[in-house]
Amino acid sequence: MPAIDLPIPPPGTMGPPVNYPRLRRECPLAEVRLPMGVTAWYATRYEDVRGLVADPRLIRPTIDDWPPRPDRAAAPGEPGLTTMMELNGPRHAALRRALAEPFSVRSVRSRLPAVREAADRLLDAFIAGGRPGDLVRGFLEHFPLLVMCDLVGIPYEDRHFFLPKADAALGALLTLEEGREAGAQLREYITSLLDRKRREPAADVLSRLVEARERGALDEESVVNFGLSMLVAGYRTSTMFLADAVLTLLTEPGQYARLRDHRELMPGAVEELLRFVPVMNGVVVLQAAEDFELHGRSVHAGDAVLPVLAAANRDERVFVAAERLDLCRADNPHLTFGRGAHNCIGAHLARAQMTVCLETLFDRLPDLHLPEGRHPTWDDASPSKSPLTLPVSW
Repeated sequence: MPAIDLPIPPPGTMGPPVNYPRLRRECPLAEVRLPMGVTAWYATRYEDVRGLVADPRLIRPTIDDWPPRPDRAAAPGEPGLTTMMELNGPRHAALRRALAEPFSVRSVRSRLPAVREAADRLLDAFIAGGRPGDLVRGFLEHFPLLVMCDLVGIPYEDRHFFLPKADAALGALLTLEEGREAGAQLREYITSLLDRKRREPAADVLSRLVEARERGALDEESVVNFGLSMLVAGYRTSTMFLADAVLTLLTEPGQYARLRDHRELMPGAVEELLRFVPVMNGVVVLQAAEDFELHGRSVHAGDAVLPVLAAANRDERVFVAAERLDLCRADNPHLTFGRGAHNCIGAHLARAQMTVCLETLFDRLPDLHLPEGRHPTWDDASPSKSPLTLPVSW
């Protein structure tokens, strides 16, 4: 099969792209053309995606280094925008050890009252704004960010400074040169925040990492890398999953009321929503460190490989009635949080956020619904789809 355009969800929907079943069946490793003018290998079968995300022959390139172009070469001595996701080897292992306890099940459970308080506080303001309201801009955008800031130790009131810089550093708004400048400003912000934590430690993750750095368990750059990870990626994916999950429950007949009235279904329902909502439509970019073959196709060192988690999560070989939302699904080995050395360290927190988000909506807005004649809006050019706005009433 010749190279195809990157599969995109249908306009005005969260997707997934209609190409998935055919690709899984006929071309499980397809060459795709990406919008930035390069090609990549696009893997859609569950067993392939599961293997690729943990394959040591694949590394995650930095935002500054990929796609490779002469104008992307970092200046000598320029640190670039490296996050925790791009770390490998002993430095990555040491950082994950330092983060294991604050992101553990036990630690996340201990924070549930504070997470619920944050949800209630934000919903108070949203409800006071009157109906109909935009649930994304009024609640879902803010909730994961507020939870992340509280846990990590990033001042929530600084969001007006770092959010635009994070978008720019990811290339969402500005040119490469301006994006690099934004990345440098984010590094400067995190560095100054770490200095403040040294002087005034608190009960947060950054203070814990600063203490680990002081006793030699971590190096300074790893702590900065974690801080950058939180600024550019520590909340956005959660926002997208929450928005898609709420919209799914409101559009699938009877599902919002069913879960509202049967809270015992919540643990399994959260896992099913994480499987079903197709946020991860090709945003995990890996790069081959050596040549290998898969399905008779030659992947060369330097090639980009996109293991498509959303496609794997809809693989009919693994999930019965994979295209159907089943809140009672028992066997659900979804790959939403990845696996291997770089599996999502915030998985327990993400599950807790979705649980608290839904329970708070059920308690506070039991009759939540989509108002007639009002529709969500979407960024139809993005492979990662969640509503930009979500009009609701109650």
